[in-house]
Amino acid sequence: MNGAQDLGGMMGFGPIGIEADEPMFHAAWEARALAVTLAVGFLGRWSIDEARHARESLPPPVYLTSSYYEIWTRGLETLMRRHGLATSAELETGQPDPAAPALPADLKPAPGPDAAAAILARGASARRADARPPRFTIGDRVRVRDINTPAHTRAPRYVRGRVGEIVRLHGGFVFPDTGASGAGEQPQACYAVRFAARDLWGETAHPRDCVHADLWDDHLEPAA
Repeated sequence: MNGAQDLGGMMGFGPIGIEADEPMFHAAWEARALAVTLAVGFLGRWSIDEARHARESLPPPVYLTSSYYEIWTRGLETLMRRHGLATSAELETGQPDPAAPALPADLKPAPGPDAAAAILARGASARRADARPPRFTIGDRVRVRDINTPAHTRAPRYVRGRVGEIVRLHGGFVFPDTGASGAGEQPQACYAVRFAARDLWGETAHPRDCVHADLWDDHLEPAA
């Protein structure tokens, strides 16, 4: 979607501050926010792509003035309301709501701390063996579809409508755009597409610079 989170290539936000010896958490509540987000996510009610979309759907004034873990927490509140895990009253008061419906009976149990740590260390792949065959190959010139949608898309705004060259085929992966909306995984090819910096930002860009973006089959069309 064209939200506040899609800042690639935009100007006027100033330099990115690099914090020396940055700690993992700047306050104790941030560690708790991460733990709660993971614990509720392990219940299996939504995909990682739906979680991303919940965060990027925050109103721009809220998103741009919130810290990283504030954004995570606000996104989690949206997901919990949507999936019947908490009511607005419960989130506002921190107390059980007697009028709240019963929790879904098919909730997966959240793992304990040791099991959760092992799961995070192992990770989870979105690669799928049953992905549909790729439409493009290395060396093909492709144009990124001019996608404007209120739904989730992993096609960055600054490459939409631009022409690039496929330089790597990563394999078949879950398509995030449909995974976020409940329309199924629709696994398909994911490519590394190289764009000349001048094709993205004009003659002021260095002629030898380029940008590589990972894009899915449904993001692309053959370049004329």
